[in-house]
Amino acid sequence: MNAKVYLVGAGPGDSGLLTLRGYEVLKRSDVVIYDRLVNDSILAMIPEHAIMIDAGKSSGNHTLTQRDIESLMIEHAREGRVVVRLKGGDPFMFGRGGEEAESLMKAGIDFEVVPGVTSAISVPAYAGIPVTHRDYCSGINIYTAHDKNNLIPELTNTASIFLMGVSNSHALQEKLLCSLSPDTPCAVIERGTTSMQRVIHTRLDSLHDSVMTNHIEPPAVIITGNIADMNLNWRSHLPLRDKRIIITRPESRAEELSRMLRDEGAEVISMPTIKTSVIHHALDGINLSGYDWVGFTSVTGVNAFFELLCESRKDIRELGHAKIAAIGNATRDSLHAHGLNVDYIPDVFDGVHLAEGLSKMGGRILMFRASEGTKEINNIFMKYGIAFTEVCIYRTDYVKLKHVPKFADIIIFTSASTVRGFTHNIDTMRDVIAVCIGSQTAEEARREGFTRIRIAEGASVIKLFEAVMSLA
Repeated sequence: MNAKVYLVGAGPGDSGLLTLRGYEVLKRSDVVIYDRLVNDSILAMIPEHAIMIDAGKSSGNHTLTQRDIESLMIEHAREGRVVVRLKGGDPFMFGRGGEEAESLMKAGIDFEVVPGVTSAISVPAYAGIPVTHRDYCSGINIYTAHDKNNLIPELTNTASIFLMGVSNSHALQEKLLCSLSPDTPCAVIERGTTSMQRVIHTRLDSLHDSVMTNHIEPPAVIITGNIADMNLNWRSHLPLRDKRIIITRPESRAEELSRMLRDEGAEVISMPTIKTSVIHHALDGINLSGYDWVGFTSVTGVNAFFELLCESRKDIRELGHAKIAAIGNATRDSLHAHGLNVDYIPDVFDGVHLAEGLSKMGGRILMFRASEGTKEINNIFMKYGIAFTEVCIYRTDYVKLKHVPKFADIIIFTSASTVRGFTHNIDTMRDVIAVCIGSQTAEEARREGFTRIRIAEGASVIKLFEAVMSLA
């Protein structure tokens, strides 16, 4: 992972209120610079190898100055480390995160802001006090008692935040002009934090015209005040910031790819279209000995085989002196994790090339695979007169999707079955770019009506990621 600084909000204290993104980057950190208000339960999540730096501040007692903290972030990032600046609440809510972001930007350091749950809202909620209520309170201004200028600033020196104001922007503008200057800075943020985010900077007397001219639609947030002129846009250089990407592989195997894409700014939707299940007792009565080659066509197949091996009370030594073949690097790595060395991997990671390679070597072949696997493998073995035994040890079923996104820019398919699972649920989005893990998957995508197809140069997470990045 490339060096980067993450400004992470740890929330108000309860570790259950740390965001998923905050937890994810914290677990990958090399250095954590943490504040006094970060709860012990969250500090316990920091990886064992990470350097922990106490930057706690209390009244009249600063472990580190603000400049020291900023220097440490820059220093560790320049040394190639992943730095998490862990702050209580939200980093931009009185946490001096804006100053730290400015220092990182000036130093040319890549950074990401991971919002946290602010105590201004959550702590009253835990006490049963809603900060807004239709009958009692229709707005909120949040102040800090340690403001460097005034304890309670004048209204003109504060930011006001308006939700659901797009349809009422004209009336809102007229109302605010009664107490604020016409040239008060304003910002309108449409669909914030998503791939469709837009930010419009304007002035109060032009607020409504800006909303109408730019065709702003809900949901959007309107901000008024001098702060609306700031532009610490840390997302502007991320190549996938305007891409919404669907990953269709099972969720347990999508985490790494999802993380890589989010690091580049993508809005990632994990939408598994298939699920696999072991075919129990599939090895009962199967003689595993006497074969020259044993072939595995997927990581799922490897895991299913070892589960069934235990279930049937068989022993891996029954394979005897058989050599092991794997369809690709991921399957090879899974076999290695179970203590088996792999003797053959085809140059092209698909079932057809695996079967062709084994056919040229000859001998008796035992194949473990899915019940819905392509029959081309069988045809190739029969063509060359190869003695083979096929054992189906897991099945693939389509997932019935409860919620279907209305659109996407890219859909990632990692097998022909993920394509079929997608089209089984969704009749639309055939014009979306389909990134496919191999030629067989791409061919299935064509059969199902996809016309904009990009094939990854190899059957791995890295190659899929590179294929997506080539579309940025």
